[in-house]
Amino acid sequence: MKNLTDSFVYLGHWPSAGSFGFNTDILATNPINLSVVFGVLIFFGKGVLNDLLDNRKQRILNTIRNSEELREGAIQQLENARARLRKVETEADKFRVNGYSEIEREKLNLINSTYKTLKQLENYKNETIIFEQQRTINQVRERVFQQALQGAIGTLNSCLSNELHLRTINANIGMFGTMKEITD
Repeated sequence: MKNLTDSFVYLGHWPSAGSFGFNTDILATNPINLSVVFGVLIFFGKGVLNDLLDNRKQRILNTIRNSEELREGAIQQLENARARLRKVETEADKFRVNGYSEIEREKLNLINSTYKTLKQLENYKNETIIFEQQRTINQVRERVFQQALQGAIGTLNSCLSNELHLRTINANIGMFGTMKEITD
C-alpha cells in the first residue's frame, strides 16, 4: 500500500518553481475528510438548520398573528372611537340647536316682558298725569270757589244791612224747608 500512496505522492508532487500547479495528493488536500465533514454537516446540520428555520418561521408567524390581532383590535377601537365621535357630534349639534332655540325663546320672553313692563309704566305714568291734573283742577276750583265765596261774602257784608241780611237768611231757610217737604 505504501507503493500506492507513494505513487500518488509522486504524481502529485510537482516542484514549486513559482508556478501555478494542481495538487493531486488526496491525503494532502483531504477531499475525503472534507466530504465526510460536509456529509456530517449536511446530515446533522439539516436537522439543526430545519429546527432553526422552523423556529424562526414560527416566531415570524406568531409575530404576524400578533400584529394582525393588534391591528384588528386597533381597527375596532378606531371604529368605536369614530362611533363615539359621531354620537358626540350629533349631541353637540342637538345642544347647539336647542341652545340657539332656547336663546331665541329667552330673548323673545325678555322682549315681551320688557314690552309689558314698559306698557305698564306708560299706563302708570298716564294715570299719574291724569290724577295730578284732576288734583290740580280740584285745587284750582277750590281756590276759585273760596275766592268767589269770600268776594260774595265781602260784597254782601258791604251791601246788606242787618235787616236785609235777616230777610235773606229767613228766605233761604224757607226754601230749604220747602225742599225738605218735597223730598219727604
